[in-house]
Amino acid sequence: MQKDNILPLVSIITVNYNTPVVTQALLASIHRNDYTNVEVIVVDNASTEDPTALLQEVYPAVRVIRSERNRGFAGGNNLGIAAAKGEYLFLVNNDTEFTPGLIQGLLAVFDRHPDAGIVSPKFHFFYQPGVIEYAGYQKVDVLTGRNSMIGRGMRDDGQYTGIVDTAYAHGGAMMMKKNIMSRVGLMPDIYFLYYEELDWCEQFRRMGYRMYFQPASLIYHKESMTTGKYSALKTYYLTRNRILFMRRNVRWPHLLLFAGYFTCITIPKNTLTFLLKREWKHLQAFWKGVSWHLKPF
Repeated sequence: MQKDNILPLVSIITVNYNTPVVTQALLASIHRNDYTNVEVIVVDNASTEDPTALLQEVYPAVRVIRSERNRGFAGGNNLGIAAAKGEYLFLVNNDTEFTPGLIQGLLAVFDRHPDAGIVSPKFHFFYQPGVIEYAGYQKVDVLTGRNSMIGRGMRDDGQYTGIVDTAYAHGGAMMMKKNIMSRVGLMPDIYFLYYEELDWCEQFRRMGYRMYFQPASLIYHKESMTTGKYSALKTYYLTRNRILFMRRNVRWPHLLLFAGYFTCITIPKNTLTFLLKREWKHLQAFWKGVSWHLKPF
């Protein structure tokens, strides 16, 4: 490997919220990683207890930025971005773990593709070794306001081999050049949780950049360690932000199509489902997400 002083500095940024043990595991994997010219920034989103001492036990050089309030995924990452010194920024979820060659593979995409805006690696489920979570994203459907991950749930038999452009980067691991990001702007923090990276990718695309998937780089993901895999909080933000994304990124003819689908299909279906399952908190969260749009933003 080349010496550190001729390698670009990569700022690794992650957000912690009351999950210091999970973040410790990420830091340990960074410490073991084979790309060493990095700075590591953990933004703590107003956790109950200051995690600094625990995190420095694993990674003494880590810089912990304590936010006075919970700024959500986008707001937390934006704090880290403002403090970062690297030529490249690598935003990762704290419930991920690095593998060898991860950073080098992502950097290689920027060398080969001058139009690269954001690059994401291949994701495997941490608790399902060899099973793919992400090998790119499909475009958000203008009718449903939903999209899907390519390859999700498939056994990784080497079927994804080439660098390809993709509709969206994965918010759990996104690398970008700092100078490009400064032209596009920070991640939209109006979302707080979910859909913000999709909106950000749309902003990069409008500036002429592409999102790329690099299958030669691999990261492991534990999934929803902070919010929970099925929680009322998740229901609220997925509902609210699904509509918000469409309002911000879809032209009027398609937006009317989505509005009709959401009103006639999604609202009755979800309401009935939550009622039949007696999931009152989810029902309340769903309607809270819908009604948020009755006021201007």
